[in-house]
Amino acid sequence: MVQSYSSEYDVKCHLDACKTYPVITDSERGEVLCGGCGLILVQNMVDQSQESKSYTQEEFMTQTRTGPPLSLTMNDKGLSTVIGNNVDSTGKSLSNKNKLFFRRLRLWDKRSRSRSTYSLSKAFTQLNAMKTKLAIPDNVVEHAAYIYRKAVAAKLTRGRTMSSLISASLYAACRETNTPRTLDDIAKTGNIERRALSRDLRTLIRRLDLRLDQYDPGSFIVKLANNLNLKEKTKRDALDFLKRAEEKEITSGKHPVALAAASLYLSGLINGERLSQKKFANAAGVSDVTIRTRVTQIKKTLGLGFD
Repeated sequence: MVQSYSSEYDVKCHLDACKTYPVITDSERGEVLCGGCGLILVQNMVDQSQESKSYTQEEFMTQTRTGPPLSLTMNDKGLSTVIGNNVDSTGKSLSNKNKLFFRRLRLWDKRSRSRSTYSLSKAFTQLNAMKTKLAIPDNVVEHAAYIYRKAVAAKLTRGRTMSSLISASLYAACRETNTPRTLDDIAKTGNIERRALSRDLRTLIRRLDLRLDQYDPGSFIVKLANNLNLKEKTKRDALDFLKRAEEKEITSGKHPVALAAASLYLSGLINGERLSQKKFANAAGVSDVTIRTRVTQIKKTLGLGFD
């Protein structure tokens, strides 16, 4: 059962009794253990972290010996050799003969790349662009690249566009890390149709056996409130409404963004910020009928007696 370390696949215990237990990683011993029976699943792991902490570029250049850690968001994980500019190690310019020689080396290095390497490079370039537009943390982007690599290994790219698949991987990573980004946000940023994104997302969930939990409605409170310029008191009251609604068990199976918008609407009525349900619907990306239904349900369940 003990295997050499590889980051290309998920490690799981094969015993039926251990399926519900998490996998434990011991970084000091370089081992991965089963949380149920304690079986060593992986040993001799490679330390992929940096050797020391660096806070400036000068400290990094003087202290490091191993370079930056591996990154799944790079097509080669950061391990390839890059042929630099036309200067030597001391910064002096190369001769004309050597310039032509290294230019030809760069040209053949680019031509000799495999098709899969080129496809990954193009996909991760788009992923980094979406990361900048949506302000997504680095750990979420790393997880999205991991999901996309699993999709490529499972040959799910056939018959599907690269943009749709990388967008579906990013949305799945946001769902798993509870990063509040809606399906419409991802579709708009990736410049694809929402229907195609939903279809590829269902394919990833089914073929890769993903377990995506529902978003926490409270994570959308701050986003919607900032977009509508609402007061801090309105945000806190909306979170209180959501918490009371969850205790009454009326949030299960409901659209999380619609629940957040409905709670903000009710909180705005209490705090004197009377915005129309249409504005909340446009900010949340749902219909005003959905907002009205959620508002009526929350008012009736919590016993709020105001109009």
